[in-house]
Amino acid sequence: MELKDLCPQKAISAEEALKKIKNGSRVFIGTGCGEPQKLIRTMIEDETNQDIVLYQMFSSTLADYVNDQSFLARFSIKLFFISVYMRQAAYDGKIDYLPIYLSQIPGIFASQEIGLDVALVQVSPPDEFGFCSLGISVDITLSGLKNATMVIAQVNPAMPKTMGDSFVHVDEIDYLVFHQEPLVEASPGKKNQKVIERIGHYVKQLVPDGATIQIGFGHLPDAIAPFLKDKKDLGIHTQVITDGLLPLFKAKAVTNRNKSYLPDRVVASLCMGSKELYQYVDNNPMFYFKSSEFVNDPNVIAKNDNFISISSALEVDLTGQICTDSKGYLFYSGIGDQVDFIRGSSMSKGGFSIIVIPSTAQNGEVSRIVTHLSEGAGVATTRGDIDIVVTEYGIAELRRKSIYQRVMELVQIAHPKFRKELIEEAKKRRYIFIDQLSPTCQDLLFLDDYKSSMKLKNGSNIEFRPLLPSDEFESRNFYYSLQEDSIYYRFFNKRRVFSREMLQKEWSGVDYKKNMTIIGLMQLGRRKRIIAIGSYAEVENNMAEVAFLVKEELHGMGVATHLLDVLENIAKKNSFTGFTAIVLAENSKMIKVFKKRYPDAKFIRGGSGEIDVEMPFPC
Repeated sequence: MELKDLCPQKAISAEEALKKIKNGSRVFIGTGCGEPQKLIRTMIEDETNQDIVLYQMFSSTLADYVNDQSFLARFSIKLFFISVYMRQAAYDGKIDYLPIYLSQIPGIFASQEIGLDVALVQVSPPDEFGFCSLGISVDITLSGLKNATMVIAQVNPAMPKTMGDSFVHVDEIDYLVFHQEPLVEASPGKKNQKVIERIGHYVKQLVPDGATIQIGFGHLPDAIAPFLKDKKDLGIHTQVITDGLLPLFKAKAVTNRNKSYLPDRVVASLCMGSKELYQYVDNNPMFYFKSSEFVNDPNVIAKNDNFISISSALEVDLTGQICTDSKGYLFYSGIGDQVDFIRGSSMSKGGFSIIVIPSTAQNGEVSRIVTHLSEGAGVATTRGDIDIVVTEYGIAELRRKSIYQRVMELVQIAHPKFRKELIEEAKKRRYIFIDQLSPTCQDLLFLDDYKSSMKLKNGSNIEFRPLLPSDEFESRNFYYSLQEDSIYYRFFNKRRVFSREMLQKEWSGVDYKKNMTIIGLMQLGRRKRIIAIGSYAEVENNMAEVAFLVKEELHGMGVATHLLDVLENIAKKNSFTGFTAIVLAENSKMIKVFKKRYPDAKFIRGGSGEIDVEMPFPC
């Protein structure tokens, strides 16, 4: 339907419409890639507009003017999120930043805490009933439109029609300006692909089939999203849809069928990406666009079971504090949606959050894992909110852990060249014990090849992986949980104290080649507890001594046999030709395991009740 036929009194030129803005007005501009470019340029080029305050999230077009002194003399810019295009202007003090959670902005407009005289938005052409669509920008744009005194809309046939709460009737719009032009496209800059691949590798391990996920703002979450394309039945509830999610849609990894709230729909607020992405969401009933006050509400997010938030950071300190919006005193981006989604995921049944961050910045010269945040850096996410941090060097689990445990978790995923320095600085700050040993400076990516799992007959699952320095506290709990006989069979004495010195020596002595320790973990609520430990250590003649400990209630379930299998495979890779063991004669269970695995093993009884076992590997 033609605008001039539907509402002739409202269909006017851009120049006429923008003349309606009075000096001193507070003007809201639609978000990011949905911004009305024609209206913005016309407003700025009309030099009669004076002392105008502009509110926006994700500016693009305004970046063309921020270095023009005549523009800065007539307009003040207040941004809820600093886009890459506006970053230098923020550094130069040419714009103002409002650090507000996205979930709260619509309510702030509605309550008139931020009063709006004018809203400039972009919509699709109206249908036969007079409804236009806000398309790819519902987020805070819907509230800006509903709470402004005057609404001017650019009607652009290039704007997709999206499902959900994106529809606005022409009766809610004061002036309609028809102008067709390509939408703003957002293409992430090229980054270190090796780092992206490694972080994606770890995130893939953390996200199970059937989870509902959120991908946060930023190039890194967007870049790692395609690594989830082999997952099954993912759901999506997120603030922004980006090109990084397209491979998941095309591979049908996203079905939304397991979502416990609004199933079968991708729930989102806005879309930022390529023309291909905009065409994909156009009239696609799989997508359900809602306002940010709904999409980002932690209580709404938490209605999705197994919800996983994935977002990025600029710095993480050793206590778990996260900086996302500033580099020191320089504002860089914004609080955005991170806190909303992290808190929502923590309230979700089975949910958790992941912070992805490269280990270094400035071409490897600066660690992003730091003893303290840079002077002036803002704490966007507190240490009480954080769950998991992932770098290209591994996974750090921080949830509900002490400062000492957090230090060890984070140091072992820092860049190897900064690990010793971080440990020494942590000692100075009394975060850790003064005799704390530093984690290895090896790149431990190869340890992923040594991970395995087994399912017990009762349906329980055990995960096996190499021992890490951060396992020190949990291994203590394991040893103290064992019965006296188990300790005696393992250590040949009735040891009652498992000191920090002993536990540190245990992990520090593991070089993952000549000496290896594998632990078995079972889920207990939100915690993973150690239920088994198996080790080998080099002796002589290409042989390694092997030893095991398994929780008593799991005896006879094949756990020790699985551990022996795993250790043998690792030992073979490191040129060992067999195992030896010293076993007490009354330890019949262990002897049975060895006999079953190695039929040709030699059992030599010693004089003090011990049996020396020699187990050459089968050819």
